[in-house]
Amino acid sequence: MSLSVGDKAPNFESIDQDGNPITLEQFRGKRVILYFYPKDNTPGCTAQSCNLRDNYQVLLKQGYVVLGISSDSPRKHRNFIKKYDLPFPLIADEDTSVHELYGTWGEKQMFGKKFMGTYRTTFVIDEKGTIEEIINKVNTEDHTSQILQ
Repeated sequence: MSLSVGDKAPNFESIDQDGNPITLEQFRGKRVILYFYPKDNTPGCTAQSCNLRDNYQVLLKQGYVVLGISSDSPRKHRNFIKKYDLPFPLIADEDTSVHELYGTWGEKQMFGKKFMGTYRTTFVIDEKGTIEEIINKVNTEDHTSQILQ
């Protein structure tokens, strides 16, 4: 599925790092930063998550809720949150169903090998559930600036 700015963000149902159900719908009325990243504890994903952590209070003051999502398990997410003191939930999408809804799962290539994986993408969703921005070229070191500009 290919989403565009102005589209209604697809609702999803999954679980967070503690196994609690989580949906996009429960954040209606708030601005949502939904960031898809490949894997917990890898250099780029750690840099991106820590940049959002370090600017979390600024994002809250702007009215944002931050949700990270990868195909990692809840246990891996709990460990990642604990290790880096992340203040926001991480969604476990082990079956990649949410990735499929957002078009962030597909064939990638590294070192000449092809594999299926996450396209690092951030969706900024307004209070009514409409996509107001899609960031495909994520600067992991300074992602908050990309969101707030």
